[in-house]
Amino acid sequence: MVKEISVRSSEVIDLGTSDRKIEHLRLCAEKNVESTSSGFEDIRLVNSALPEIHMEDVELGTAFLGKHFNAPVIIASMTGGHPNTKKVNEALARAAEEIGIGIGVGSQRAALEDSNCEDSFRIVRDVAPNAFIYANIGAAQLREYGIKDIERAIEMVDADAMSIHLNFLQEAIQPEGEVDARNCIKAIRSICAEVSVPVIAKETGAGISHAVAVALKEAGVAAIDVGGLGGTSWAGVEVYRARAEGDKISEHMGELFWNWGTPTAVSIVESSVGVPIVATGGIRNGIHMAKCIALGASLCGIALPLVTPAMKGSQEVVDALKRMIEELKVAMFLIGCPTIEDLSNAQLIIKGDTRESLEQRGFDTARFSR
Repeated sequence: MVKEISVRSSEVIDLGTSDRKIEHLRLCAEKNVESTSSGFEDIRLVNSALPEIHMEDVELGTAFLGKHFNAPVIIASMTGGHPNTKKVNEALARAAEEIGIGIGVGSQRAALEDSNCEDSFRIVRDVAPNAFIYANIGAAQLREYGIKDIERAIEMVDADAMSIHLNFLQEAIQPEGEVDARNCIKAIRSICAEVSVPVIAKETGAGISHAVAVALKEAGVAAIDVGGLGGTSWAGVEVYRARAEGDKISEHMGELFWNWGTPTAVSIVESSVGVPIVATGGIRNGIHMAKCIALGASLCGIALPLVTPAMKGSQEVVDALKRMIEELKVAMFLIGCPTIEDLSNAQLIIKGDTRESLEQRGFDTARFSR
């Protein structure tokens, strides 16, 4: 078991980009950083009073980008790039290896800037030799890095895929943020064509629209992580940073844009363009997971609910994940779906703001009633 660690602000050392990584982790653990509705409350699974299956026979295995997962779950990008984050990544990776699911590392920018930070990322592959792992760099930083740098990030964790995260909301709120978003799709297209592993485009809390999903598919991405509204608000995280610094303008911007974006449930449907979808953003239990897969997702990404467990140790992460996976299994039993493929064709009732939003955007919600 990983020894419990502390990430109190008094222990943070000044390592530039690295410093922000530990500060973000601390704020996610200590503060309310969640945004408003993911839309899951508007989605209802249709109960089967006669499921005609044995719950013990429900099979959660699935495939994603050529890799088998024991359950349709991936530990979403959280951290790395600071010495104090190594134990957190170790706990998360050990849990992924034990359960047989995937994991993504946090932004590797700090390690590309300073090789002393690499160990906090390398630990993930060291303790999870068989897990699906994706590397990670931000779209806002692509103008700084060439293919050689991207390959270095991939090699650092012996990655199965490369994630390009889209976090322009957070960049716009940060006083040090990078807000030049020109030519990002061109850079993504080049990476997709030249790197050695599949590329995942990943939003970080504001969701993906249909037009962007189409552009990403045309650029060559192998999968889309919708990162929808309803989970961690990175604008909200920046509120606390700004407040501590006495930065009234950034604090105001963070508060104003705290709930900006497209909810996860809507983003899944909008991003259904023929590539696998990872649903992240507000997934807090197995029922949420079942709804995401029925809407069209291949995997469910989980981050914030695992931050505090990861600070305590790998067993706490395992326990949290197994609980959610068991909840998914029960939900599948109650709607008579013995496999993930069956779940992807399950009936749904969509109501409220989610239905209105989708229909105003031109999507046929009746098809989910099948």
